Amino acid sequence: MTSALPKASTILASLGQAAFVWDLATDAMVWSDHAGAVFADIPAASLSSGAEFSKLIEPQRNIRSDALSHSPAVTRGESAPYRIEYGVRISTSEPVLWIEETGCWFAGSDGRPARAQGIVRINNERHARDEQLLRLSRHDPLTGEFNRTHLIAALTETIEEATRFRTSCAFMLIGIDHLARINDAFGFDVADAVISEVARRIRIRLRGGDVLGRFSGNKFGLILKNCTVDDMNVAAERFLAGIRDEVVPTKSGPVSVTASIGAVSVPRYAHSANEAINRAQETLDTAKRRRAGSYLVWRPNVERDAQRKVNIRVTDEIVTALNERRIVMAFEPVVEARSRQQAFYECLIRMKQEDGQVLLAPDIVPVAERLGLIRLVDHRVLELVVAELAAAPEVQLSLNISPDTTMDPDWWSSIESLMHAHPGVAERLIVEITETVAIQDIDDLRGFVTRLKNFGSRIAIDDFGAGYTSFRNLRKLGVDIVKIDGAFVQNIARSADDRAFVQTLIDLARRLGIKTVAEWVQDEESAVMLRDWGCDYIQGRLIGLASSERPWGAPAEVVLPAAG
Repeated sequence: MTSALPKASTILASLGQAAFVWDLATDAMVWSDHAGAVFADIPAASLSSGAEFSKLIEPQRNIRSDALSHSPAVTRGESAPYRIEYGVRISTSEPVLWIEETGCWFAGSDGRPARAQGIVRINNERHARDEQLLRLSRHDPLTGEFNRTHLIAALTETIEEATRFRTSCAFMLIGIDHLARINDAFGFDVADAVISEVARRIRIRLRGGDVLGRFSGNKFGLILKNCTVDDMNVAAERFLAGIRDEVVPTKSGPVSVTASIGAVSVPRYAHSANEAINRAQETLDTAKRRRAGSYLVWRPNVERDAQRKVNIRVTDEIVTALNERRIVMAFEPVVEARSRQQAFYECLIRMKQEDGQVLLAPDIVPVAERLGLIRLVDHRVLELVVAELAAAPEVQLSLNISPDTTMDPDWWSSIESLMHAHPGVAERLIVEITETVAIQDIDDLRGFVTRLKNFGSRIAIDDFGAGYTSFRNLRKLGVDIVKIDGAFVQNIARSADDRAFVQTLIDLARRLGIKTVAEWVQDEESAVMLRDWGCDYIQGRLIGLASSERPWGAPAEVVLPAAG
């Protein structure tokens, strides 16, 4: 091997490589002639033996000998391949030279390594790429902080250590307030600059050992080790002040920024990373709702925990009732205010429970909206109402849906297919949009209203006066009917304020060409007032409350399959 080395040395040197033979018994190393060109500035003495060469190796000096000694034994004369990577540094002031060594060793009489030979090559570029890929897998590319995956891993490790050593730590979620507004006003590049600057301001205020990571678009996760509740409060104010007290300079000009913080003490109130994140997120959401730029610490809350158990139970009850067809309709009459002739019936949801009890709409709809189940409920109500209309051609019915459902493409597909399948139904259908839930996009809702009206259906805003819709939006939406919230109607015979309010609503609606329905009409005196003010329709206790019996007397003959 030794005599063969010079013949290949020129080729190896041109490739940035050098060959060697290492006699393990004497520890002597023999290199190809041009090894000095590969290992520039490394003294020849450092290449003369395995021991001397190992003094230059980082991070583990014995990596070469370990690669051989830890290999399984082979028969004498046979060889075993190996491949290792390591760094070589002449002095602390010099950069590391990254080496890839590929070779094989030959066994002695005992089957263990006696001689090794191989090739080394400079691998700086590949190592740099690998380091960059490793960094990208662990860090957020915008801020350079830990990404979410490694932040959670660090939080898990911190909680385990705190539990084992009985120490107290904290986990915080720091959310930049109104980042979407910055995106809209200045563009995403400015928002990115804000995120980077906020990360920098948090980082320079950390103690040694604390961990910062980017949790999501506008949120940072922060692990404060060995941190009491008092320490947490002081740190939170330090972070908030550091973010809000100076504007953020950007290419579009200075931007004023605030942040809110939700925090939880671990492991006292969170025994896992998932629990800590959920509770910090919960408190952050509450802090943002309370006031932008505020700070809140998670505390046990018996009422909140009890409500969550109720939510879980009610969710299961609603889904089960949907699956078992225990969602049914009750029908409340709406009559013309002057003639008292029947105009239409409002379909109100009922849920039959397994014990025979019946839950009314106020028990079902708010919970379904809060828990994200209203879409499923509205789908079922649509099927039931269309079945009634198809079976009773002389009847006009109204149904209630949430504004969120108007944005649901599946609901629109359902009503579109049902209208086509049952000609004449659309003209007898009134869709009531609940006004107590904020309408997020008035233009999208207007498109929904227009499409329904093109089918021939009418649109009503329910509970008007109790929520968010203005007369300006009524005109923009082009609704046909306004149903005045019963809370203002029920006492008009005794309340001057309610009388003024209701009379004003009726007058404004009439000027816009919109029909009015007064809900919760309790007595004849109120009905006469409403009639004289020009109210078009009335409903309530005076006219008759909702009943599961069909007032028109005929059972529905059309059965539609449940959606989804």
